Amino acid sequence: MAKNDKAVERKPGRRWDPLQSSSSDKRRAEDVPKTPQTLSPAYRLAYADTDFLLRPELQPVRLQLELMKVDMALAEMNIRSTIVIFGGARIPAPGAEAWAARNPVQRANLEGASRYYEEARKFAQLCSDHARRSDFEEFVVVTGGGPGVMEAGNKGAADAGAPTIGLNIVLPHEQAPNHFVTPELSFNFHYFAIRKMHFLKRAKAITVFPGGFGTLDELFETLTLIQTGRMAPVPLILFGEAFWRRIIDFEALSEFGTIAPEDIELVNFAETAEDGWRIIQDFYGMSGEA
Repeated sequence: MAKNDKAVERKPGRRWDPLQSSSSDKRRAEDVPKTPQTLSPAYRLAYADTDFLLRPELQPVRLQLELMKVDMALAEMNIRSTIVIFGGARIPAPGAEAWAARNPVQRANLEGASRYYEEARKFAQLCSDHARRSDFEEFVVVTGGGPGVMEAGNKGAADAGAPTIGLNIVLPHEQAPNHFVTPELSFNFHYFAIRKMHFLKRAKAITVFPGGFGTLDELFETLTLIQTGRMAPVPLILFGEAFWRRIIDFEALSEFGTIAPEDIELVNFAETAEDGWRIIQDFYGMSGEA
């Protein structure tokens, strides 16, 4: 061994663990005599000081933390790719009350849309059956973690015995994660932007069921990223062609010239879970699979 090498030689079992050291220092900092100095907020360790971390100037740090926390958790569980299910929180399960309806017309529409709940559940189950081939490293179902279509997606994956991700977000009205989300994969966000990054950065396909402003935001964000080449092309599947063609006139945008004619081809339509899964199989050359 060279002379310089001896200077860095360490005895077995003495490896420095920064995480353990940080935790120990936090406990030591709290276990001190209570004096005006130690009780002052200024004395708190910066990384253990919630009031400090919530200051406006620390927003870049909080953005980074929301990005890193999910990245690290998914890496630890070897999840490399996902199938995204977007869709309305207000769509009920078949036979359930349309709790969001404000009038008879809305009630009839939402109760009729409950078929999308069932198709989302079946679609998630198909994706999860395929994910089992990779020991659930690929094609893991991810939703917004809430009720409606999101619940249906997580339920279908859970019914197949697969892990399933929920990316919840703090809203003015309470939105607790649905109980089908895998607890270790149930995340909560403050920043919509970081949440959308996690939806799309591992996506092998994006499916969009009927929904409201949030669903439309997620759809157009995805379309823009694919159209501009900031995201690799993946199957983008809209369930319920009649609904989407009534809500968005893609042909009118093309005719007016604000999108290119070929941009319409970024969108696929499906009515059933089997339709949607077939589009993914064709895109990735998996058509021969059972």
